[in-house]
Amino acid sequence: MPLITPEEPAAVVLASFCRSLVWSELPPPVQARTKELVLDLLGVAVRGSAEPSSRSVAAFARAVCATGGASVIGGGFTTDALWATLANGAAAHAVEMDDVTTVSSLHPGTVVIPAALAVAEERGSATPELLTAIVAGYEVMMRVGNALGAASAYRRGFHPTGVAGVFGATAAAGYLLGLSAGQLTHALGIAGTMAAGSLEYLSDGSWTKRLNPGWAAHAGTSAATLAAQGFTGPATVFEGRLGLLRGYSDEPDPQLLVDQLGESFQIMRVSIKPYACCRYNHGLIDCVLALRRAHTIAPSDVETIRLGILRAGAPLVAIPIEQKRAPRNVVDAQFSAPFAAVVALVRGAAGIAEYTQATVDDPLVRSLLLRTDCHQDPTLDALYPHQWPAAVEIRLRDGRTLSARTDYPLGEPENPVSLDGLLAKFTGFVTGFAAIADPQLLAARILNLDAEKNARAIMAILRGS
Repeated sequence: MPLITPEEPAAVVLASFCRSLVWSELPPPVQARTKELVLDLLGVAVRGSAEPSSRSVAAFARAVCATGGASVIGGGFTTDALWATLANGAAAHAVEMDDVTTVSSLHPGTVVIPAALAVAEERGSATPELLTAIVAGYEVMMRVGNALGAASAYRRGFHPTGVAGVFGATAAAGYLLGLSAGQLTHALGIAGTMAAGSLEYLSDGSWTKRLNPGWAAHAGTSAATLAAQGFTGPATVFEGRLGLLRGYSDEPDPQLLVDQLGESFQIMRVSIKPYACCRYNHGLIDCVLALRRAHTIAPSDVETIRLGILRAGAPLVAIPIEQKRAPRNVVDAQFSAPFAAVVALVRGAAGIAEYTQATVDDPLVRSLLLRTDCHQDPTLDALYPHQWPAAVEIRLRDGRTLSARTDYPLGEPENPVSLDGLLAKFTGFVTGFAAIADPQLLAARILNLDAEKNARAIMAILRGS
């Protein structure tokens, strides 16, 4: 097992590992999962590109640089890779349906894949190199998130995806730029001074969380490009006395940066999101939908709803409860456990069609929100962070109490979304996008991406020109 030593800091170990990766040598399940995650992310990005927040970022990218070889998804134009990463990362995170992890509590796809695609498209990189870069990016980003400790980062007000994401983007972009292991070590060191991501969006439902992955992708691509030009960064960026882990966490575990490196791949621990909200709400939605199916519950039957919440997720989705019971906009709703449970009960679904301002303002939804409460359950916390369980208790007006619990929300590797489900999600998101004449054919091409010469033809379709 690799160890972090003064002679071999974590950045050196990770950079050497990334540089050693070769697509043809990766296990077939890793290859297949990588392409599935690309498919999922691209579908989400196409749908997310239509959001007002995404259009703002795309307009900014175009104003900064109206020429270049990297596509802005849904934007109809190309720009420099540095700015395409920003626009596409923000678009992919706009509807809260991009992939997610448990231990590290990250959204790796929305950072790593936009960075890799932009650099690969601009350079004309072969698709095996592109896909390998994505594997490297997930590996680094998730390991940094594991070592950071999501619960501690949340308490400090940091968004782990923004903080850890810059390193994943650096690894992916650096691989495609052909950086040596030494240069990639410097790039990771440079990325450490760019790590960022605030949770203050929770105060008013503003858009800054959607920007965090795009900025991480942009910053990581910048870090790799700087290293390619000879700029240097500290090799002890992670575990050093003034390094990332001490700066962003009260409970860091530096050894997780390299623990079992090469024995298994982090990308195999990534989950697909079936619902359009914070992942901490997904188990609750599963429980409510299961109770609704089993007991045909009508909203008028409900006296109260009680939700079992993970302590780590409570600051995001349950506290302060008065605010979570009274969302003002869609972002507020995406980060409200009461809203997630109520919308699942009232609408029988929790997708993008349910996460709208009309649903937020629905009098029936708002009346049930006032009868929904959250509590922290030590039996749930005992399984965190390796599992994200949830529990729901619904008390009916006829005196009955119905309860449900799930240990693995839908989408986890232990409870996966099927390939058919993934294809349905993709085609549902891209159908109606004018440039995509045949969503099924496009999906098939993405799932066989390594058979394409490069990504340029597919990206031309996705940008809409």
